[in-house]
Amino acid sequence: MGISRNFIEILLLEKLEYADPTLDIMGPDYRVLQTAYRDFVNYLKFHWNLIGKNASRWELSDKLERQFQKDSIELEAFLTVWVTMWLRKWKERVKLLIGDQDENKEVFKQLKIAEANWKKIEHKQELIEVVTGSLIKNGEICGTEIIAESLLKGELKRKRTRTLNDKKHILKIVNNVLRRAREISQSKGPLIFVKIDKNYYSSE
Repeated sequence: MGISRNFIEILLLEKLEYADPTLDIMGPDYRVLQTAYRDFVNYLKFHWNLIGKNASRWELSDKLERQFQKDSIELEAFLTVWVTMWLRKWKERVKLLIGDQDENKEVFKQLKIAEANWKKIEHKQELIEVVTGSLIKNGEICGTEIIAESLLKGELKRKRTRTLNDKKHILKIVNNVLRRAREISQSKGPLIFVKIDKNYYSSE
């Protein structure tokens, strides 16, 4: 692939490795790069007013590369600040659930329950983007898409109904989730739970 198609990922890879040299980005910590990439794409879509619009990641990458060619120093400085903020949020918001420890079982159970109604919902991506935009607007930049989907699933779990695709009902759900998104932006602690193999830290 040409550099333009991977431009965002290349920039983020360099910044992440510089900000935290202990990360093995191309090894067990590749998930960090994947999440940062998705978050930065969503951040760009929000600030370029593209939330809810059909803008591909390749289009965003090309647009960013043109901006880089126009003023590389300004973009480099911005990315340095953004990645620093993102990594701080990553350490605050992400909790690694190792193996099948007893204290993790209730979390896994709740995540499994939330999937049932979610599968019945139409236009999932559009709903996720709306909530993602609200999270970014309120200062969340890490795991925004993951948190948005989790909030939607959580609200659906509480609203047991057969009218999962009724427009008025969905609007009510979204409004509740948007309020919740504003609330959690003021909170501290983990919001994203990632299950990893117990040998994660022993891998070479």
